[in-house]
Amino acid sequence: MKKRILITVCALLVLALVLGLCQAVLMPKYRENPEGALIGEYYAEAGEHDVLFVGDCEVYESIIPAVLWEEYGISSYVRGSGQQLVWHSYYLLREMLEKETPKAVVFNVLALKYGEPQSEAFNRMTLDGMQWSSSKVQAIRASMTEDEQFLDYVFPLLRFHSRITELKGEDFRYAFSEPPAVSHSGYLMQTGVAPMSAELADIEGARLSDYTLPKTAMDYLERMRLLCEEKGAELILMKAPTNSWAYWWYEEWEEQIVSYAEQNGLRYYNFIPLCGEIGIDWSRDTYDGGVHLNVYGAEKLTSYFGEILQSEHGIADRRADTELSERWQGRVERYHTDKENREGEK
Repeated sequence: MKKRILITVCALLVLALVLGLCQAVLMPKYRENPEGALIGEYYAEAGEHDVLFVGDCEVYESIIPAVLWEEYGISSYVRGSGQQLVWHSYYLLREMLEKETPKAVVFNVLALKYGEPQSEAFNRMTLDGMQWSSSKVQAIRASMTEDEQFLDYVFPLLRFHSRITELKGEDFRYAFSEPPAVSHSGYLMQTGVAPMSAELADIEGARLSDYTLPKTAMDYLERMRLLCEEKGAELILMKAPTNSWAYWWYEEWEEQIVSYAEQNGLRYYNFIPLCGEIGIDWSRDTYDGGVHLNVYGAEKLTSYFGEILQSEHGIADRRADTELSERWQGRVERYHTDKENREGEK
């Protein structure tokens, strides 16, 4: 009897080991699609930031923490991900505020146009990288589309088993080790230049039947505001620059954000009408025809916003902190080296 139990236990252990090995190999490593790696990279730097940014691609391609440090001594991190919806941002922020106490949190408002989950692919880019906690569990439940199952997140092998025919060397190389970081404290560098064409510049967004921002989205924004208030962090709202009908920002949406900010004593910065003052040149400062900023445009926006964060919101210059400065010096050097090596990319 005891022998049979021992054999059963050993068999289960071997099965668990094999399944764990398979899952580690089959999980995407996000080398060719680096957006999926952004969320998990936060943990290596958690705990030392005065400003945290949350939001979608408009954040992680527009704000450069290395520049904020180099020019202003502001320690920051961008916790962005592709099509990060407002409930994603809320649960990511809740997780981060358990690890650190920033002076300010900046949320990019574009995602407020979505009131329902959008796609499993974008959910995965945010949720797979989170460490397990109550925040991740609730984020999954809030984010799942009708076709998704909670167990697929608990046991990713159920979802990614079909990748066995697509495996590459990196899948084995990084199965049990951390791959090199793809971001710079959450900023995903783009050095290509693809100007905004004159034809596209004249196209406006399509008319909508209803411009009301979804109640679900605004409810999560309110939860974010209350969480920041509870933790003693100032919530700041921003709208990143864009010059494209693809991410059109309607005046009706703008009015609702301005009203919400005024009612709750928040500062809101819409950088779209400030592009000229910032110095954004849509013939050089975008890598995709005006939809997103490249590194040259992001440097201009970051420099402009950094001055606001310091002068208007009192974010301190921490370059006198020797230990923190040493860590940031390495990050700044890596940023400049990466930029230099990638100059001329398309």
